[in-house]
Amino acid sequence: MVGHRAGAGVALTILIASVMAGLAPVGAAETAPQGQASRVAVITGAESTNATEARYQVKGTDLGIMWTDDRGQILAAFGDTFGPGWGGPGTDFKDPAAVDWRSNTLARSSDRNPAGGMAFTDFISDRADHAKELLPSLKRDGIEMTKIPTGGINVGGRNYLAYMSVRHFGQPGQWTTNYSGIAYSDDGGQNWVAAPATLRPNTPAGDDKFQMIAFARRDGFVYAFGTPNGRFGDAYVARVPEQQLLNPLAYQYWTGTAWLPGAGAIAAPIVTGPVGELSVRYDEILRSWEMMYLDESRGAIVLRLAPQPTGPWGTPIPVATSSQYPHLYGGFMNPDSRGADIYFTMTQYDRYNVSLMHTRLPANVLSAGSAARP
Repeated sequence: MVGHRAGAGVALTILIASVMAGLAPVGAAETAPQGQASRVAVITGAESTNATEARYQVKGTDLGIMWTDDRGQILAAFGDTFGPGWGGPGTDFKDPAAVDWRSNTLARSSDRNPAGGMAFTDFISDRADHAKELLPSLKRDGIEMTKIPTGGINVGGRNYLAYMSVRHFGQPGQWTTNYSGIAYSDDGGQNWVAAPATLRPNTPAGDDKFQMIAFARRDGFVYAFGTPNGRFGDAYVARVPEQQLLNPLAYQYWTGTAWLPGAGAIAAPIVTGPVGELSVRYDEILRSWEMMYLDESRGAIVLRLAPQPTGPWGTPIPVATSSQYPHLYGGFMNPDSRGADIYFTMTQYDRYNVSLMHTRLPANVLSAGSAARP
């Protein structure tokens, strides 16, 4: 229990402060290009359409990484989650247990019409009306502060969740990880097993290329798009036969000219930084790959298109800016985005809750993408 750990109160105070400083974007907010996104609905928190505080004791949370499962549901993974005793970002709590800190939680939704919002069927729970922590963490600064989800996918009825073990939050947009890993669930997300073979220890310099991983699936492969810890690194890509996702020896890395087996260190950048947390998908209507992430330098969530997962990735299109939505971060695409209509989740740190957003790709972008396709 977090309340029984020596130093846990200090760790929680540091987490709250560091999420405010280290996860909330800064930069050229006033000069960032105007985004186009509109809010469809707030989907977490007391005032959300899902009333998650009353129903699941989720008063504050972030991220909302989405994928579809074999039952046709959307699963949405959230990061550090707090209960009714939490007073908001920056609050100094003497009793960490009072805020009901869970490092990660998961909602399920059968609502496949994002234009109307995103109604949750339920949260994975460990008791009545209480969202469960999927992967426990030590919650001790300098050792393991938290375990945060970074990507999810379903293959053959098994759900996979990529996550990072965060050792310490530093300056804005910077944090240090211990390792990244993959957990799996064979019961619809209720219980998760962390697969030891998938652990990728960070380097002593803190620059391993796959500490934050997003998944996309196509043509018999799962593509693992990676970045180093924090929001300032380049993006890289690996691929693995979809049935061997937990086998590190089966991965191939894009070197800039070829897919080769080996270690992640051989991967060449597909997008130069600063690249925040990634969301990547293939759109069947546009016949194009789509990548979304927070560009810390722009103070904007941006979208890029490419004919292949290796690129070339087009010019970043700002879809939401911090001048519109202060303290924004995230940018995780909804699986039911189609063609020009892109739906995605976005967090605002001052609210510390998640909204479903909508943007429409400009006509010039669509025509340029069409011309570039084979």
